[in-house]
Amino acid sequence: MNQIARSHLIMFLFALSFLVPSLEASEGDADPIYKTCLEDCEISGCVGEMCFQHCKFSSDGKPIDGPWYLQEPLYQKWKQWDCRSDCRYHCMIAREEQRWKLGGKPIKYHGKWPFQRVYAIQEPAAVAFSAISLAIQFHGWLSFFILLNYKLPLRPDKKTYYEYTGLFHIYAILAMNFWFWSAVCHTRDVELTEKLDYSSAVALVGFSFILTILRTFDVRDEASRVMVAAPLIAFVMTHILYLNFYKLDYGLNTKVCMAMGVANLLIWGVWAGITSHPSRWKVWLFNVGGTIALLLEIYDFPPYKGFIDAHALWHVANIPLAYICWSFVRDDAVFRTSTLVNKTK
Repeated sequence: MNQIARSHLIMFLFALSFLVPSLEASEGDADPIYKTCLEDCEISGCVGEMCFQHCKFSSDGKPIDGPWYLQEPLYQKWKQWDCRSDCRYHCMIAREEQRWKLGGKPIKYHGKWPFQRVYAIQEPAAVAFSAISLAIQFHGWLSFFILLNYKLPLRPDKKTYYEYTGLFHIYAILAMNFWFWSAVCHTRDVELTEKLDYSSAVALVGFSFILTILRTFDVRDEASRVMVAAPLIAFVMTHILYLNFYKLDYGLNTKVCMAMGVANLLIWGVWAGITSHPSRWKVWLFNVGGTIALLLEIYDFPPYKGFIDAHALWHVANIPLAYICWSFVRDDAVFRTSTLVNKTK
């Protein structure tokens, strides 16, 4: 292993050492002023001079002291902002304003930083960056498809020369699926959207790990591919079933995704250090950006002005990473196709 690959190994192991999650409870949950505000709001339906219409209804939707037509319209109920969630949000914002005036720093409430809502969107910055990443993934996949089918030579049976075509099509579908559900989850974080977000994330990272092994070790035989993929697919599916039907464990899911992410970067880093691929510098560039993105997930900090936190910056980092990734995939397709075409001559 050369010096560059060795330095990347040390950097990845350093990042891996921080994967143990913090077990601290949210400080805001125990704040007496916040708790008093929450209790009063759930009784009165008001925080200060702001009152919430749906606090006048019981859990089954029946009006407590008003006619049925005062209920929130069905076309607005998609937001899932009920009495308790609205009370939590506005009590949190009111308490944070008090803390800010006294020189206090933001604290977490119910495991989350205090974000400023925009209309019904819970984390607008993360939603916007997720949407951009979705667009980049779609553009990358479309350009990859056009390159293979309309610009590069095809085999006599009209199939592509590139041996990893189908795998990258699956990767594109999983990536676009993840960024879609990421945008939905950050729009409104409820149990269903969390399950879809976490499940799609581990599915994408797990398949990326399979793809990393198959490409870097140049596994082209179908039987060998199945032997590599089967145990990893079984592990990922078991984990998804655990999240959805046993316990929605954010800490465990983060550890699983980050462990596979670090392994991905490590394998690609070693491969780039020993290969003579003409676009290996893009792998180095991706690895540096990927390491920065991992560190943003590890070193958490409160949202600036209530909008941009470490996780939002992680979303920002993934935008150029997606572009670099698909740029390398296109270069790899050209490189492998030209190699195979020359061998057939």
